[in-house]
Amino acid sequence: MEPLQLNNELHVLDDFPAVSYEEWQAKATADLKGVPFEKKMITHTYDELEIQPLYTAQSWASAADPSGFPGNAPYTRGLRPLGQFLDGWDVRQEVLTPTPAEANAVILEELKHGAHSVALKLDAAASSGLDADDTRAAGLCGREGVMVYHRSDIEQALKNVVLDISPVSVDAGAAFLPAAALLAAQWAEQSIDASKVSGSFNADPLSVLMLHGTLPLPLDAAIDQMVDLAAWTAKRYSNVKAIRVSTAVYHEAGASSAQELAYATGTAVEYLRKMTAAGMDINTAVKQIAFHEAVGCRFFQTIAKLRALRRLWAKIAMAFGAEKESIAAMQVISETSRRVLTRHDPWVNLLRNTAACFAAAVGGADVVTTLPLDAAVGPSDEISRRLARNTQLILHEECHLNGVIDPAGGSWFLETLTDQLAEKAWSLFQQVEAKGGMIRVALSGYVSEQIHAVETRREKDVATRKAGVTGVSEHTDVFEHELSRSVPDPESLRQEAAAGLLKWRRDHPDQTSLEMLKGVVAKKSRTLGDLTEASFQAAAAGATIGQLASALNAAASQQEIVEIAALTLHPYAAIFEELRDAADAYAKAHENKRPKVFLANIGTPKEFLARANYATDFFEAGGFEPITNDGFADARAAAAAFAASGAKIAVICSTDKRYETEVERVAPALRTAGVRTVVLAGNPAANEMKYRSVGVNQFIFVKCNVPEILRALLKEEGVL
Repeated sequence: MEPLQLNNELHVLDDFPAVSYEEWQAKATADLKGVPFEKKMITHTYDELEIQPLYTAQSWASAADPSGFPGNAPYTRGLRPLGQFLDGWDVRQEVLTPTPAEANAVILEELKHGAHSVALKLDAAASSGLDADDTRAAGLCGREGVMVYHRSDIEQALKNVVLDISPVSVDAGAAFLPAAALLAAQWAEQSIDASKVSGSFNADPLSVLMLHGTLPLPLDAAIDQMVDLAAWTAKRYSNVKAIRVSTAVYHEAGASSAQELAYATGTAVEYLRKMTAAGMDINTAVKQIAFHEAVGCRFFQTIAKLRALRRLWAKIAMAFGAEKESIAAMQVISETSRRVLTRHDPWVNLLRNTAACFAAAVGGADVVTTLPLDAAVGPSDEISRRLARNTQLILHEECHLNGVIDPAGGSWFLETLTDQLAEKAWSLFQQVEAKGGMIRVALSGYVSEQIHAVETRREKDVATRKAGVTGVSEHTDVFEHELSRSVPDPESLRQEAAAGLLKWRRDHPDQTSLEMLKGVVAKKSRTLGDLTEASFQAAAAGATIGQLASALNAAASQQEIVEIAALTLHPYAAIFEELRDAADAYAKAHENKRPKVFLANIGTPKEFLARANYATDFFEAGGFEPITNDGFADARAAAAAFAASGAKIAVICSTDKRYETEVERVAPALRTAGVRTVVLAGNPAANEMKYRSVGVNQFIFVKCNVPEILRALLKEEGVL
């Protein structure tokens, strides 16, 4: 007998013959059994872009690629031919610890364990241009940032940091010019070669206005300061950017991806016009702008958004006459989204951060910041900061995400999505321009209205659980260990900082440079950069951030200060977390006893399990404790178990077929056993009145408004 011959060769084309898209669609349509293909298989983004179930070579032909390779205009595929291959992206972590000494400890820890650069965010007082001992600073000291009020504070915060190696990004809101002067004074104090300094001053007055609804000075005056800072920075520091165009405020308020891109490009155009009108050449102006993008868990949309941003900016900069070298100096800074982070079950934020960071890296971000998992809870601790930092390091050093140049390139789906998103954003940008530009539409309320329209749709999807929030609206653990963070007393922080200010002013009595600054401010005409230079000299001589802001804003005090409705943060989970907070507070006040709901499971597990699981998730999202069981054969047994449960609400769970005969038995039996509210899991359709007539009060099913029902039931329980 001859030995069996095995053929181990795989011939894909022979064994798996090619199938056309039309053949696949026909088979899929048949499998849908009458459900329209477009309804079931095609999804839509909040920008009304269609996401097809399958993409082929016909979806996006490689011949249509306008650049072909990374490093070529319009830079969709990246700004450099080798992408992030040589050095990777900049791992940056934000520092918010209140005191400069504590901030320094965090900064050194971050840099020692893998971070490349520092994001130093000043507290709410300094960001408003106020010193700690200013009465207007009450409640602002140490809030949302570091208490930096003079050069010694920033020296303390950056102590032992090698500033010619580690880039420093300072975010001071409306006080961007005083903060830039303090940082520059510190660089000068250490005699660092200006050509080796790198970082950013993050001037973005329009974004600050949209976030807070007002500025401590007129918007025009703030933009003039921004332009002056940009001109001064360009002359002094070759590796520092003065301006940041941030879409975070729009993103956190609920903007769609196309809206974010349109508002980013619209803002950048406004800033370019202001700079060139003041006398800066276009190439210098273009190089002074960095883009800051918040990135969430919509993985593919994030990738497409970053790629589309580069394309749109290249198109705009070229239209202004900028050279390719200047355009290629573009910097894209990404930061994980705050609106996707949850306070309840915050450990899931690790996964959200990973998805966001992964997408940012694949999309070609130059700088990535991952927020700690407890960022929505309170001041982050060492462990959460470490996890945030290591999320990036693992993706960088172990997963080698930078090892592939533009990994999204050539993907039929991602290339198509990038094209669609860029076209949609360009159309919105043109609408903004037609209405007079970004500043005008922002002040008119148009931007807020457009974002609200999108956010309303998103909130509806979250409320109906079409868009689930893991750990909050889905798969909730009502008995989870609550994560809490202590918040420092702002008044104590203020008193501590005020004492330091008193000593600082006593040791630095020279007012000459501050008077010189006031003189420059008072001039009707001055050379670009003079304002910043005078601020820098005053900061070096000892002027505080409050003194600098007061002097800079003095000439504008008679002008009208704009006040608009601020854009507010809309976390995905907010509507559910409010209910959870109330239920948790109720439990703490009642010996850890939660409002309960009894699952009246009828029949076998095969019959009730699907709806029992749905009901469990449903009620746990509101902080209820579900009381489950293995099912009941009849109404009497279900009613007896309910009576012993201590619950006041019962939810009947089974199949539609069972409901036709069992609801009229089970609901009255539960009523007799003392139930206050009978809920039926499932859409009653034409049987609603029939079921209500036998005692059913409420129905829960896919697409119902979950928070609305939970809120009503919590009110009945005395929780709300």
